[in-house]
Amino acid sequence: MKLDIILSGVGGQGILSIAAIIGEAALEGGLHIKQAEVHGMSQRGGDVQSNLRISSTEIYSDLIAKGTADAIISLEPMEALRYLPYLSPQGWIVANTAPYVNIPTYPELETILGELKSLPNVILLDVDALAKDGGVGRSTNMVLLGAASVILGMDYSKLEEAIARVFARKGEVVVEMNKKALSIGREAGENQLTRDS
Repeated sequence: MKLDIILSGVGGQGILSIAAIIGEAALEGGLHIKQAEVHGMSQRGGDVQSNLRISSTEIYSDLIAKGTADAIISLEPMEALRYLPYLSPQGWIVANTAPYVNIPTYPELETILGELKSLPNVILLDVDALAKDGGVGRSTNMVLLGAASVILGMDYSKLEEAIARVFARKGEVVVEMNKKALSIGREAGENQLTRDS
């Protein structure tokens, strides 16, 4: 088993929480993980990217080479495009369609989404709207993780358990909200795959 994931978005969107949940679930499943926070962690609104490598055998490098990522999971559509050179030909893009417009030269959203839709393996969802409609507006990152869970090949219950451990100190209400967000995303991801097949 080998899974190389690039997580991207902008500061404040919760990228590191996604990395923590996937990493925790992988460790619980007896897998090896390496994570590299490459840049942007401290700046709210700045671009954020993290490499997450998971394998059943030992991993020597924490960086993902161009053309080898199994998945790009992005909370921001333009950030998903930015890391396309890293995606393997069989790789998946799972991205939020709601833009975080933080620069005056932000490209036309339709252009960005058109480019993403042209790829063979893609799940595009407005996770902001899904989270809001589901009453979990502060957990858009977990909605995105739920959508990504349909292609990651990881045990869904391990992700739920990881949420319980990672958010335990914030209390049961926060844990349940994030689990609900995960299930909302999972259902939306499954629905999109069913529609597209």
